[in-house]
Amino acid sequence: MAEGILRPIANGASYPSLAGKKVIISGGGSGIGEGIVEGFVRQGAAVAFVDIEVELSEALVARLGDAEIAPIFSHCDITHSTDYATRIEELIERLGGCDVLVNNAANDDRHKMEDVTEAYWDERMAVNLKHQFFAARAALPAMRTAGGGSIINLGSISWHLGLENLAIYQTAKAGIEGLTRSLARELGRDNIRVNAIIPGNVQTPRQSKWYSPEGEAEIVAAQCLSGRIQPADIAAMALFLASDDARFCTAHNYWVDAGWR
Repeated sequence: MAEGILRPIANGASYPSLAGKKVIISGGGSGIGEGIVEGFVRQGAAVAFVDIEVELSEALVARLGDAEIAPIFSHCDITHSTDYATRIEELIERLGGCDVLVNNAANDDRHKMEDVTEAYWDERMAVNLKHQFFAARAALPAMRTAGGGSIINLGSISWHLGLENLAIYQTAKAGIEGLTRSLARELGRDNIRVNAIIPGNVQTPRQSKWYSPEGEAEIVAAQCLSGRIQPADIAAMALFLASDDARFCTAHNYWVDAGWR
């Protein structure tokens, strides 16, 4: 964990309803995903996560080795939907079910419109949008068997701001909000809740490479609140939405952006 980044929230909320819950998280090896994995593990949940980065993911598993239930890491490329769905089914078998699915994985590499090829478009949609639908479908039988569940999709503030050099990423992230509404309507009678978290600019090692100290100051200046959002702040919202405390929360977006709009 980088010093000064990924800081946990002191005296964060405890959700007894999450203890023993079976949770699957995509992109859990670093950044926001790392914060979400740790958040659920510290609540006593049984967590499995997938990521394409092996070294970072294994380091996270080692760091959380003292937990009551240690997390499970599975190497997976989420852009191959059939393989990813099969991997989710395998993790469901290992966990003994799936109560919570967090669709976190994404890639916000910058791109200029004139440089985009059809193959690049398809790959960006696969890594930022398509996997969320197929993961939800793969988890659906287990959630129905359990009598319900919570699906949490990670969106982005970026398309609401209309940032430069992110056209495909922002298109995919806008689609996530539509997908969330659609799945919430379709799955609600199965007692499956579907929500989206819309993070602002979260301070992670990856995001830090895009911004100079001056850029960091501009972000804070654009927010209503001072300070930089941490992965633990996004995790805090995910924990609430997965818990029984949010039993009537579905079909909506939950912003964690320090008022940056």
